[in-house]
Amino acid sequence: MSQQELPPGFPVDRPMDVLDAACPSRDVFIDLADKWALLMLLSLRLHGTQRFSELQRSVGGISRRMLSQTLRTLERDGLLRRTVDPDQSPPLVLYGLTELGSEIAEETHVMCTWTHERAAKIFWARIAYDERASSARGSEQQP
Repeated sequence: MSQQELPPGFPVDRPMDVLDAACPSRDVFIDLADKWALLMLLSLRLHGTQRFSELQRSVGGISRRMLSQTLRTLERDGLLRRTVDPDQSPPLVLYGLTELGSEIAEETHVMCTWTHERAAKIFWARIAYDERASSARGSEQQP
């Protein structure tokens, strides 16, 4: 991206580094790393454009408030598009991925596939950890 294409105030004097608290890429990364954002992007990738209530049903466990907040964040970041058809009563509001949103949703799908394939191993690791932690606590309490 050329300097002319960068937003005002965007740093050009240093490389992007999500580990640097002052880096703008970190702010974007934190928005994307939110569990609801990832699930919403995945749902929109799998099911296409959806209404608010459809998204809430497809992303199990999300509250209306959190859904609304996450949708605003994703829209602000240019990852989803909110369209309103005022000719319908009540107005029809739809949410769909932008080109940028489709790109990250594809990467989210890859992470989801990785998770599906390794969930059992991760659960076994959790069981082993919990057993070690439990024994360590037990041995600390013995005189």
